[in-house]
Formats: sequence, structure tokens, C-alpha cells
Amino acid sequence: MSITKEERQELIQEYGEHSEDTGSAQVQVAILTRRINNLTEHLREHPSDHHSRRGLLKMVGKRKRFLDYLKKENPEIHEKLKQELNIRIRKTQERK
Repeated sequence: MSITKEERQELIQEYGEHSEDTGSAQVQVAILTRRINNLTEHLREHPSDHHSRRGLLKMVGKRKRFLDYLKKENPEIHEKLKQELNIRIRKTQERK
């Protein structure tokens, strides 16, 4: 369910500004997306694993907060990440 050290290094190399860049929002979104995809596959095989489902929902929320920050600070990077990582963001319904 989690990602290996090598996978994490690949994501850092691809989305980071330098080789030690583990804290930027782009890298965090990429790592969370990989973990979310792995956990989604796990939950397809084990639909009754409610503890892992809770962890998945927490990761999705954390990724959304990172993406909201990126959208505010740098919309170009936000759109680029959504396209590259194939992230779909559900539109929230506006209250009247």
C-alpha cells in the first residue's frame, strides 16, 4: 500500500526543484497521488477494510489542501500537475 524508497526518489526527481526537494507542494501531491492510487487498488480487493478507507479519505483531503494552495500560489503548476497525474477534482455545489 505504501510506496518504496525508489518510487519516492523517482517522484522527487520528476516533480522536485532539486534532488533533495521533498517538501514542496508539487512533490507532496505526487507522492500522495501514488499512495492514493495504491490504496485504491487495495480497497478494490478488500472492500471491508474500513480502517484503510479512513486513511485513504485523510490522504485525499490532504492532497486537496495542497492543490488548493498551489491553485492560489501558482495556477500554472496546479493545472500541469492535474494533467500529468490525472487528478480529477469534484466541483463542490455552491450554496444559494
